[in-house]
Amino acid sequence: MAFCIGELSHIPAGKALITEINGTSIGIFFEDGEVYAVRNVCPHKLAPICEGAVCGTMLPSKPSQFEFGLEGKVLRCPWHGWEFSLETGEALFGISNRKVKTYPVEVKDGMIYVEMG
Repeated sequence: MAFCIGELSHIPAGKALITEINGTSIGIFFEDGEVYAVRNVCPHKLAPICEGAVCGTMLPSKPSQFEFGLEGKVLRCPWHGWEFSLETGEALFGISNRKVKTYPVEVKDGMIYVEMG
């Protein structure tokens, strides 16, 4: 079932629009032209992850080489800094097999719809 969250223009720049659907807290992000919906619970210690930063991260690289990437694609937990992919919800670089729950999102006529099964 798809739920209308509101207007795309209501998502604050660089932050999540946090809303509730059937008792579940969801963060809606608009980054680089893409919209993402993430359950607002970090699987590590149950922090409100959608209050964290959307950023990039250091990529795996050769010794003494430092490569930054994935700008605007990483959600960092505000409590312990765990990083997850905004697109898939997966923890980055194998630190854990835990995932943040993500939901399919569609924008129609400027309105955001989140699919929750």
